[in-house]
Amino acid sequence: MYRVPFSAFIANLGKYVEGSLVGQWVEFPKTDDRIREVLEEIGIDGDRCEEIFIADYDCNINGLYDKLGESENLSMLNYLAKKIQEGDTDFLEAALESGACTGSARDIINVLDNQERFLFFHGIENDYDLGYYYIHEAFSESELSDRLGELAGYIDYEAYGRDIQISEGGCYTGNGCYICLMETITDYVEGIDDIPYEYLLCSC
Repeated sequence: MYRVPFSAFIANLGKYVEGSLVGQWVEFPKTDDRIREVLEEIGIDGDRCEEIFIADYDCNINGLYDKLGESENLSMLNYLAKKIQEGDTDFLEAALESGACTGSARDIINVLDNQERFLFFHGIENDYDLGYYYIHEAFSESELSDRLGELAGYIDYEAYGRDIQISEGGCYTGNGCYICLMETITDYVEGIDDIPYEYLLCSC
C-alpha cells in the first residue's frame, strides 16, 4: 500500500487561458479544508469548479498516469486515492495494464469495488504456468496419477494454458500476475452523489 497513491497539479484554467500556468501540487487523499486553501491560493473560489483543471499527475501506481485526465473531478480523485490505499496494489496495477474498464477515476473506483468479478492470480506469468495451475488446482497429485497414469507426465501445460487464456480473454502482466474479467462490472459509483460524504471536496 502506498501512503500517497498520486499527486495532481491543480491549476487555474482562467489564468492558463491568459497564458500563465498558476497552480499547486496536491497529494491525494486530501481534506476539504486543505483543498479550499489551495484553490484560494491559486485564485479560485471553492464553488467555481469550472475554473479548475488538472495540468499533470505524479503517480506511485504503475499504469495509473495514463488513465487520469485533466477534467477529473476532485472529489472523485480523493475517493480514488482512499480506495487505492485500502486495496490490493498488485490487483490494481494488473487491472490497469489489462485495460479492463479503467478509462477514468470513476472507472477505476468501480474496478476496485468489483475485484470479486475478476480472476486474479499471483505468480502466473505465461501459458505454461496457467495450464499447470488449472490442472493441479482441479486434481490432487494422486487423483491426476489415478486418472491418467503414466500419461500425466506428458500433459502439455503450455497448450492447455494458451487455450484457457484465449477463451477467457485474460492477460499476463508485468508484475507476474494473470488477470481476467469474468463478469460484467457493476457501477457502484456513477457520480458525485455516490461518493461518501467524508471524501467530498468543496462542491467539486
